[in-house]
Amino acid sequence: MKSKIQKKWIGLLLSFFSITAVAQTKHTVSGYVKDLANGEGLIGVSVYVREAQTGVVTNPYGFYSLTLPAGSYTVVYSYMGYQKTTKTIELNADQTISVEMSDESENLKEVTISTKRDDENVRSIEMSVNKVEMKTIKKMPALLGEVDLIRSIQLLPGVTTVGEGASGFNVRGGDISQNLVLLDEAPVFNSSHLFGFFSVFNPDVVKDVKLFKGGIPAQYGGRISSILDVRMKEGNAKKREINGGIGSIFSRLTYEQPFAAGKGSFIVAARRSYIDILAKPFLNKDLKDSKFNFYDLTAKVNYRLGNKDTFFASGYLGKDIFGGGDFGFGWGNKTLTGRWNHIFSNKLFMNMTAYYSNYDYNLGQNENDKNAKDRFVWNSKIITKSIKPDFTYYITPKNQLTFGGQYINYDSSPGKATAVSEGEGLNLDLPSRHADESAIYIANEQKLTDKISLQYGIRYSYFRSLGPGIEYSYRDTTAGIRKQPILPGKEYQSGDVIKTYGNFEPRFAVNIGLNSVSSLKISYNRMSQYLHLLSNTAASSPLDVWTLSSSNIKPELADQVALGWFRNFKDNMYEASVEVYYKKLHNQLDYVVGSDLLLNQFVEGDLLTGKGRAYGAEFYLKKNKGRLTGWVSYTLSKTERQVDGVNNGNWFNARFDKPHNFTSVAIFELNKRLTLSSNFTIASGTPATFPTNGYSWGGYSLGNNYNNARNNNRIPAYHRLDLAATLKARKKLFGIGEGEWVFSIYNVYNRRNAFSVYTRQNEDKPTASEKAQNLLRTQAVRYSVIGSLIPSVTYNFKF
Repeated sequence: MKSKIQKKWIGLLLSFFSITAVAQTKHTVSGYVKDLANGEGLIGVSVYVREAQTGVVTNPYGFYSLTLPAGSYTVVYSYMGYQKTTKTIELNADQTISVEMSDESENLKEVTISTKRDDENVRSIEMSVNKVEMKTIKKMPALLGEVDLIRSIQLLPGVTTVGEGASGFNVRGGDISQNLVLLDEAPVFNSSHLFGFFSVFNPDVVKDVKLFKGGIPAQYGGRISSILDVRMKEGNAKKREINGGIGSIFSRLTYEQPFAAGKGSFIVAARRSYIDILAKPFLNKDLKDSKFNFYDLTAKVNYRLGNKDTFFASGYLGKDIFGGGDFGFGWGNKTLTGRWNHIFSNKLFMNMTAYYSNYDYNLGQNENDKNAKDRFVWNSKIITKSIKPDFTYYITPKNQLTFGGQYINYDSSPGKATAVSEGEGLNLDLPSRHADESAIYIANEQKLTDKISLQYGIRYSYFRSLGPGIEYSYRDTTAGIRKQPILPGKEYQSGDVIKTYGNFEPRFAVNIGLNSVSSLKISYNRMSQYLHLLSNTAASSPLDVWTLSSSNIKPELADQVALGWFRNFKDNMYEASVEVYYKKLHNQLDYVVGSDLLLNQFVEGDLLTGKGRAYGAEFYLKKNKGRLTGWVSYTLSKTERQVDGVNNGNWFNARFDKPHNFTSVAIFELNKRLTLSSNFTIASGTPATFPTNGYSWGGYSLGNNYNNARNNNRIPAYHRLDLAATLKARKKLFGIGEGEWVFSIYNVYNRRNAFSVYTRQNEDKPTASEKAQNLLRTQAVRYSVIGSLIPSVTYNFKF
């Protein structure tokens, strides 16, 4: 009897575990989501399972993975600006389902300026992140009619610039060197053409742009203020396509085409300015040989080898050339990126990246004439090489693990210079600096409940300053006074480790859903930076020197915490957000009075170290749908520095501090052919140092700062309005293509915004008293880079 009962219970238990095993059997559906028109992978597509009420978004290569219990499901693929795609699947085994989505912009009654999924700003754990679509950027007014990525992101909250003609951008209290600008994961050290008026990014080859201002994921490192991640197009995998434009100062041409029966595709794009060609007939004899132009070439190729492997190779080559007669000046970037995507399983995705980046500049007189009696040649560069494996493991739809590492090798040449005077030569070469940086990271994105999501991780970076080279120690002096080196320095051989630094960089973010249309987000991140840009001018220039951390230069560190409220209105027609942040910066570089940063073997003796703080609030309202789209933003902020030996050791305003910054962008589709747009910005003037008193000496009135003040005043406020109209041509180009005219006016009401204000002697209109005393007054002078309105016209074509 007992035996029968035991057998009965054993049978019931086996049946229970069998049923449980079936109930718990899970399978994975994975694949790629691409654009039907050109085969490009779509980033951030929402893949939602109705029955399970869960989902994921595609990664930067369009890949997704969902693990679910066996059963029947309805999977909805949605992406703003594309037609929704619905798939009904019977999930009784692992499946690969790739989807191609069609652009519905031609069929929509309402236009959109975003290709993000609905509610992404509310549901996503990302905060302090802005994404501007290329479709939007191309409709916005631009200087001389040329679409520009960097100028566009300067219209976002928390992003500023010190003025026209300044390269780069400033984010939440950081200087331009504290932004990591990536082009297909390779760093770009100078993102500007023509001294900051245009960026190096050709809009015809840019696929995706994302700016991280805070809450930075653990896979990113190397800079302490922001990450600008620019991804290039992969090339049309469906058909040949040619597009380009003819503008006021430069033209561009792009060609893309599939190959190997659609398994691969490539894209090649070129731009070249012709200001010097247009100006040549109007130049006098002394300037007839003047050169001032820039060009760039961008290319990318990809090839799919089977269902699990895809290979990419991309590169950029750009150069700016200025000069006249026997004088020349130029700078440029070179990048080369190779990537390998591999799917180990339907849950494990890998991207392996290797890149090469080279930023160089040159300055010279009679540079190409080796027989000249007077000759000067100066070259400088910084080269980085890296390999970077990244892995994503899709544990469940509610739990996604990322991990990986990176190795970077640095080779910095601060200056190779030769001077010849009357046939006598002088070598001014500075020794190259070498270093490497290693990092590992792990992070997890986890959905705890329907209302609470977490993203947490940690990154560890390790930096080594390497030989060969000479490391100097410096004598302590009064704060703010140049330090003298202790000679001789210590010499290191090739491969010797001079100095090491290691930093843990924790990252954390949480999203708390308040209801279906609003959420609260909190984030914290620590970042470290081992590269430093030496610049003591009002704005960075191409001649500024990149240097590496050493025994005398510690890595820069930043801790940032942010809190944000996000809300959508009227079925996602409007999205709004308010974010507040506080950032603490460590080991910030400053300079002694009269510092010499160029070709100075003992430049570290001219450097000062301090700390910084930045805090503020960012208000953002965006309209996504309708004939009228755009956004308004307002940033209230403060950015300060404290350095021993500067401003008597008291806090002072950073050069790029702008307490108030308001921007608006409006795009109005008047009809199917004509689109009107406008940009408006008004911001506080940047800080400047003005004399607090004066004295007379030798017949001159001289300004003086009796209290060693730094940035004790401000230049006038900056404001500007731009307008543009985009008109589609009625007739097809050559009977097969499309064309459009872009008319724009930059600085519509002719505002003469000050880039800087400086003092000089007023020699023009001395008073009678000054004449009698033989004195000259000090005069404040406003310097403006652009002082008038600039109209332009551009013709764009595509076929």
